[in-house]
Amino acid sequence: MLKIAIIVGARPQFIKLAPLQLALKSLPVQEVLIHTGQHYDTNMSEVFFRTLKLHQPHYILNHGGKSHGDMTGAILRDVEEILLQNKPDFTLVFGDTNSTLAAALASIKLQIPIIHIEAGLRSFDHKMPEEINRILTDRISKILCCPTQNAIQNLINEGFNSFDCIIKNTGDIMKDSSLLFEKFAKKPPLQLQKKFTICTIHRQENLNKNALENIFQALEIIAQNTQVILPLHPSTKRYINPSDYKNITFSSPLSYLEMLYLLKNTQSVLTDSGGLQKEAYFFKKPCLVLRENSEWSELIMHKYNLLVGNKTHTILESFANISKLCNFSYTQNFYGNGDASQKIIEILKEFL
Repeated sequence: MLKIAIIVGARPQFIKLAPLQLALKSLPVQEVLIHTGQHYDTNMSEVFFRTLKLHQPHYILNHGGKSHGDMTGAILRDVEEILLQNKPDFTLVFGDTNSTLAAALASIKLQIPIIHIEAGLRSFDHKMPEEINRILTDRISKILCCPTQNAIQNLINEGFNSFDCIIKNTGDIMKDSSLLFEKFAKKPPLQLQKKFTICTIHRQENLNKNALENIFQALEIIAQNTQVILPLHPSTKRYINPSDYKNITFSSPLSYLEMLYLLKNTQSVLTDSGGLQKEAYFFKKPCLVLRENSEWSELIMHKYNLLVGNKTHTILESFANISKLCNFSYTQNFYGNGDASQKIIEILKEFL
């Protein structure tokens, strides 16, 4: 029987965990689930275990609300202790968070092989903490589960073919999640108008006074004619006063099932989130990316998503012309068929 330590800590990781946990039931695998506490708010964490019916974590740490260095160091220290106690055969990590890198570092120092789900993504912007996390995690991982062919090509370009690792295109596990839970989509407790757009903001590069003023000035103008639904991330909430923006419909962070409902019914998406960019594509919605770059390069290249940055005039001009600027064909299949979890299982079978 394989013993696998699975590390989660941030909202997207709980969503990716759900289909994988279901798939793991077909294998003789013992899970050791570690929740780092990176997202510690009830609406950003605990609700996912309730709503998505995930196995409760075996360990819950408390490392939210810290600086990058403090958080990464504290998670590394505590995860190392748990790994020493449990002696897993593999450590499995998702994505590009501080939890991801810290757990990977703890594992490699103990010579525990790492499985990295969502490997090979690159924004080519080293100012992004997520970019550093994903590059370093990829480099020390044994099994790299890539969501796209572009991700595989990124690893090849970086010389990974000469490293002692396994590189596989498994497709995107977020597509598994969207297909699994779409039928359970739940209307949020909001007054929704017939036409609305959804917006999320939380990336580090936008969490400053100038960027947020520019973005919210654009959103306030857009909201005069189209309802703007904005679930307010705890990090963003520290920088703005919602009462300053009378036209925007703010809400607390929504559950995944509530976000699925909005995605199915929205006209468009404005976001700096990596995951939501891709989910917009899954649900065939045009997306304005409030960043200067994106790790989902295929969506930018084929004009399903547009990079608009955080300048007011660019956001407004792009939103006004979204029907002309965006590709509405949705014909390419970049992310597989919703069977990424099963492909990961097939890889694990080789080690039984």
